[in-house]
Amino acid sequence: MATDFQKFLKNYKQKLFDIFSQSSEAEENTLVRGIEESTLKEIMDLSPLGAFIPSEYGGYGGHTAEALAMLEASSYESLPLSLMMGINGALFLQPVANYANEEVKKDIFNRVINSNKLGGLMITEPDFGSDALKMQTSYQKIGDDTYKIEGTKHWGGLTGMADYWLITARNMNDKGDLGRDISFFIHDTRNGGIEVEEYYNNLGLYMLPYGKNKIDIKVDESHKLQPKSTGVTMMLDLLHRSRLQFPGMGMGFLRRMMDEAMEHCKERFVGGQSLINYDQVKNRLSEIQAYFTVCSAMCNFTSSNIPLEKNTSRMDLEANAIKALVTDYMQRASQSLLQLKGAMGYRLDSIAGRSVIDSRPFQIFEGSNDILYQQISESVLKMMRKLKNNNLHDFLSEFHLTSRSSEYFKERLNFELDPKMPQRKLVELGRALGRIISMEFTLNLGDQGFNNELIQNAIKTLQDEVNTIMQTYKYGGNADVVEEYKMDSSWFKLSMVNA
Repeated sequence: MATDFQKFLKNYKQKLFDIFSQSSEAEENTLVRGIEESTLKEIMDLSPLGAFIPSEYGGYGGHTAEALAMLEASSYESLPLSLMMGINGALFLQPVANYANEEVKKDIFNRVINSNKLGGLMITEPDFGSDALKMQTSYQKIGDDTYKIEGTKHWGGLTGMADYWLITARNMNDKGDLGRDISFFIHDTRNGGIEVEEYYNNLGLYMLPYGKNKIDIKVDESHKLQPKSTGVTMMLDLLHRSRLQFPGMGMGFLRRMMDEAMEHCKERFVGGQSLINYDQVKNRLSEIQAYFTVCSAMCNFTSSNIPLEKNTSRMDLEANAIKALVTDYMQRASQSLLQLKGAMGYRLDSIAGRSVIDSRPFQIFEGSNDILYQQISESVLKMMRKLKNNNLHDFLSEFHLTSRSSEYFKERLNFELDPKMPQRKLVELGRALGRIISMEFTLNLGDQGFNNELIQNAIKTLQDEVNTIMQTYKYGGNADVVEEYKMDSSWFKLSMVNA
């Protein structure tokens, strides 16, 4: 099967290059919403989603490294396509593999591989975005083996396009009260019952349709996922596994940003010399290379430590650090490429302009990065309380995710943490911790023979970032909101008085 996957990957890369780079209509197509059926068929006929499916069901094996490699190949040519594959794989196929009824699983995998069917996930609701546990979509059992599910979901990638939906809901009792736990149901759209009430004009990621969906469906009991413990724990496993695989989507994208930036800066001449000779340009290029290297380390960590069968529900720290940092780096890299390309990059059909818009929502969906950084700090504080240790460096120096990297910041981290710090401090601390954890991954990647110059460059970049963040954490962040900001705030009125 490994040989089969390598053959697939080679053919897949060539097909995507033909469609997204070599085609005369490639740039034009980036301005069109959706994807042509014929184009999608060309891609899906190669069965890229087989990378997420175990070999006993006709897939390549469901190996994490192969799934990430497929996502990387996708995102090098098209970030929206990679997200489409990521949604299908991490948010639908992997949960089905781990929690679905055997017969249902066989049928779904067969249709995905042989009939190019797609699956998506619906969790978010109009009034409950980040606060997903308060979702109002409900289910009730009717008869012996059927569930009736009603509610409204939105921002589900592939709205109106997916053939299957994994839908979350809470149990409603006879009094109309909703239970605290979450259940997941697989809905086959051939059975109807999902009405798209509105399609959103999403700012970027034009390939993927998003919208608002009214849910009124009946699902057989066989299509209800079976958690190992609670539904909330199952949801955490699903979300953490997905976040841990974000580097797959980030990898090809960052490699593309790096390739585009290096090529442009070598070929573009300003003031009689190529851009790459300017010190500030070198600074931007070195940062993009650092982001590429850190993302490589994250891919290495996930592929080595997160097999399909591993329950990731307790891996909040690793998942949140990886997702938040790699998506921050994706946005930074695209902003730098746009700056380097100048005016010509400021076009939606330019790889630079399009990448800025397409990478931005990655910092928001599946957990806003501000929230994830806060949760990183809260996780560390919780562990420190258990150990009755308030010194940040002392804790990190003995913690398995930071034991080596923390030594690069011995003086900077040698202080007692305030467990009652304000939220903005939690976010700042989380930003630093995410980078320290990622440095540990980077050092481990270096041990395995990865390009040492890139490793050293990434370590220097991470050091600079952590030092800057900790400076702000210790001495900044004291500004407050002025609610009566309209009072005495007209410069023009003051200039007329003083004229």
